[in-house]
This record gives sequence, structure tokens and C-alpha cells, in this order.
Amino acid sequence: MTESHDDVTNIHRRYSLTLLNPTSRYHSLIISIIAAAIASFVILFVYLGKSDEILFRLPAAIGVLAVTQYIDSRFIKNKEYSKSLHMSLFGNLLWLAIILSGAAASTILSKDMSLFYVTEAMMIFASFRIGIMTTTLGVSLKKALTLCFLQPLALYLVLVPADLWASSLGDQLALGIGATFIVIASTWSSVTDRTGRPGVESTHKLLQAYLASISKRNFVEVESIFESKSKPLTIFTSQIRLRSKDNDFRMVLPEVHPGPYHPIGGSNITYRIFKTMNSCAMVMHSVSDHALNLPSQNEVENYLQSLSNYSVIKNGTICTEPVIVQINKARVTGLLFDKTAVLFLSLSPHGMEDVPNYIKKEIEQFASNRNYEKVLVVDCHNAMGKDISQPDSQDMLKAAKATLETLITKESHPLEFGYANSDNMKLDVMDLGPGGIGVLCLKINNLKYFLGWADSNNMENGLRERVVDHFSKNGMSLLEMCTSDTHYSSTHVRTRTGYYPFGKITKFDDIEGWYFKIAQDAEKNLTPASFEVMEQKAEIKVMGSAIYEEVSQALDKSLAITKAFMVGSFALFIASLFL
Repeated sequence: MTESHDDVTNIHRRYSLTLLNPTSRYHSLIISIIAAAIASFVILFVYLGKSDEILFRLPAAIGVLAVTQYIDSRFIKNKEYSKSLHMSLFGNLLWLAIILSGAAASTILSKDMSLFYVTEAMMIFASFRIGIMTTTLGVSLKKALTLCFLQPLALYLVLVPADLWASSLGDQLALGIGATFIVIASTWSSVTDRTGRPGVESTHKLLQAYLASISKRNFVEVESIFESKSKPLTIFTSQIRLRSKDNDFRMVLPEVHPGPYHPIGGSNITYRIFKTMNSCAMVMHSVSDHALNLPSQNEVENYLQSLSNYSVIKNGTICTEPVIVQINKARVTGLLFDKTAVLFLSLSPHGMEDVPNYIKKEIEQFASNRNYEKVLVVDCHNAMGKDISQPDSQDMLKAAKATLETLITKESHPLEFGYANSDNMKLDVMDLGPGGIGVLCLKINNLKYFLGWADSNNMENGLRERVVDHFSKNGMSLLEMCTSDTHYSSTHVRTRTGYYPFGKITKFDDIEGWYFKIAQDAEKNLTPASFEVMEQKAEIKVMGSAIYEEVSQALDKSLAITKAFMVGSFALFIASLFL
């Protein structure tokens, strides 16, 4: 496993933290109103014993809440009202929790109900706002200190009678503890913003750029950060081009890796390549990792332009029948176009993360020793799983080598092909990218073989086996199913992985039917064909592994510091309950 893969995995684990906010601003608005209403009842009924004032103080509190939410939004970066509502939601839940804790402590410790806890809650509410404003909302620390009391103090003033303001707000102990929380929040904000240096100049700005990219589809800031740290690299793209009188199909194996996430960089590059090839292509997942992500739309355009500058390194009209070797979980399917082999690697239905580069290198070295001119290694990426284990990787290497040993002994035959895709089916499902699905039909030695493809980020475990079995029951041989590993998403996906693998949303039965129909269309298009093995070379900026290491370390340090501050703050609050 590479260090960059470890860093990406670590960053991905932190992704779930971005799912804490509600899915809709309306949810935040409603829940914040409910929390403020309950807090009003507790303060008026429990702390003050003034139930008769609820009729005018509760509407006033809700009115103040709405006004301050709007005022907050005017000072937030990009003036996002939804962000103001999310901040208000969590702030009011914290406010409610503290006054309830104070009431419980007073009851348990047999103390008189004191506005000390209400004042303390107001101060902690304000300190919480400092943290949210500076980290995620793009407000400077100086401005956050000015704005932090806006909503909590306004709520306090409409809920607590004016004749009690002087005594409660003048409580030296409450103010001292509250001021301590303000200092803690300000210090935390300043320290966490610097944790990524020198690699990440501002952790907060990186976080804000990320949030802007996923919530507003504003990718300018985060791409600017990524591109500034990217380095040029020579990138190769290999293709098998099948041509007939009426058809022109490409099997594309780009060395770049989709990502890092939608809508950033090359997240949707598989579809862009697909369209560049006139929607008559399968864009396979190469053996590559996130170090080969393109950082920006600029680099995507540069890469796509390079695809027109290809060289043909081999052509012909014959191909061997496919060879399939299964060793334990590992399965390798191979085809040989003259002296160019194409290998499809899979652990389905067990699944795995991206095939590591050392497997590809060993396969290429073995193929070179056996006098193959070229070997294209495809990561089928067709079942969910963890990093490949050592036993499975050895089995995969053995299966790949056995496939190559067998292919070179096979007789070659004239080739026919047909291709069809889902363009006319207008599929619109959340677990499938805009490239849809496609099927390639190969006729070799009077036998027909099918290869399935989906523009998706992986597949649900078992989907491949269901579709293969469906084909088999109908007398058709489906060799393999592959995905592009697109990082495109039509919506903000609220799962721990950040995407829906194909088959997670769409029913298996529907997918079976789609592939079968497309396969029949591909079969109808069978015509004698020739092939070309093509290669493109381009100088393109890629993100590299350093940026992932820097971001991973910044996140780890920030979270470690945050945990320490939270433990200290919680201990201080618990101690205050006994004062």
C-alpha cells in the first residue's frame, strides 16, 4: 500500500464529519425554533417561575431568533443564509442543553434555581459561535468576537426581565467562567488554523473552500489551492480501437485517476473522455491512485486536448479467444490482440480498493519477459472492499501470469465486434454517472463474448455475479463487468463513502434487464473489424501524494487539538455546575 493511499483513506474517514449538518436549511430553521421555544419555557417556568409571561416573551424570542439569523447571514462569507441557520441550530441546541444541565444540577444538589446557569449558557453559546464563524463560515476572528454575542445576548435580553439584567449579567463568577470559554474558543480557532503549516497555509480556508465546492458547486477556490501545489508529469493513455465500416469504438485506459471528488478537478473525467470519443467508448479504471488526480478544470481540458495526438503502435484484424483464470478470490480475464494483451483484474464478489501499482509493475515485467509487446492492465473496480490483502495480491499475480502464459499459446482468429450503450434509454439514477452503461460484443472463432461497463464508482457486491448469471441463463457469455470509478455525483451524497456504488440505489433486477437489452443491441451491430493499439503522451499537472499527506496531517493535528480543547472545556463546565 502506498503512503498516498494511506493519506487519502485517512482524509476519507474525516468526510463523515461534514455530514453532521441537516440536509436542509428548513430543518435547521424548524429545529432551532423548537430548541429556542423549549429553552424559553425552561427559563420562564423553571428558573424564573413567570409562566404568565410566556405569551409575549416566547414570540419575542422567536422573532429575535429570526432577525439575528438573517443579520448573521450578511456577515458570512458569500452571505449564505443556510449556513447561518445551521449555526443557529447547533448554538440553540447547546444553549438548551446547558440550561437543562443547570436546572438538573440545582435540583440534584438542592440549590436554588439561579440565573447563573442561564448567563453561563449565553456565554458558552457565544464562544461556540466564534468557533463556527472562524472555521467554516469565513469570518475573521476579530469580526467573530464582535458578532458572537448577537444571537445569544438578544435571546437572553428578551427572555430575562429587565430588572434582573444588572444582577445576572453582573455576576462576576458567571462572567469569569464565560470569559474563559471565550478565550478558549479564540485560542482554539487561532491554533487550529495554523496546524497545517507550512504545507497548508490556512486549515480554515481549505475547509471553507471544500465546503463551498460541495454546497455551492463553487470549485474555484479549492482548485486554486490544489493547482498551486501540483507538479507536471508525463501521463500515458492507452487505447484499443476497434474499427469497422460503420463503427468506431475505443477501450480507453487513462493513467490519470478520477477525482479527487465532485465537482473538483478530474472527478468527471471518465465522462469527458467518453464524450470526446463520440460516446462510443469504455473508459476503464487503470492501475492508478489519487496521486494522479488532475487538480483543476484547466488541466482536464489540457488532458482532453492531448488525446487527439496519439500514435498507433500496432494494428491488425485477429484476436484470441478469452482466457479466464481464477485462483481463490482472484480472477483475471485476458484477451490477446496480436502481441498486445489486455488483462481484467477482479476480486468480485469480495471486492477491494484500487489495485496497487506493484501488481501492475510485476505483471508488465513478466509480460516483457514473455516477449509481449504491451500489456494493458484494467482494474475492474466492480465490488466494494478494503485494501487487497497479501494472500489475495499473490493470488492475483499468479492468475495474471497464468493468463499470460496461456494467451501466448492460443490461436488467433478474425475479429468481429458490436457495441451499444444506454444513451437512448435516458437512465437517470443516482448511483450511475452520465456515461451510463455500455456493452461490447466480440465474435471470435464463431463464439460471442460480452463485456459490460458502467460509468460508476464501483459496484455493490454481488451485482456482477447476478448479471453474469442472468446472461448465462440466456445462453450468453458475459466475461466481465467494469466501472470507470467516476467521482461524479448528481447530488451531495450523505454516506460515509461519499458516493453510491452502482446497485446501491438501483435494483439489481432493473440493472440485469438494462445490460441484457444493450447486449442484444450490441450483438445486432456485429461486423468484421480491425484493431489499433494506440498511445498518447502528455505533460499534465497532477496533484501528487504530498498534498494528501499535508492535508491528512493538518486534519489529524486539528482534530487532536480540538479533542483536547473539548475535554478541557467539558471539565470546566462540569466543575461550574457545582459552584
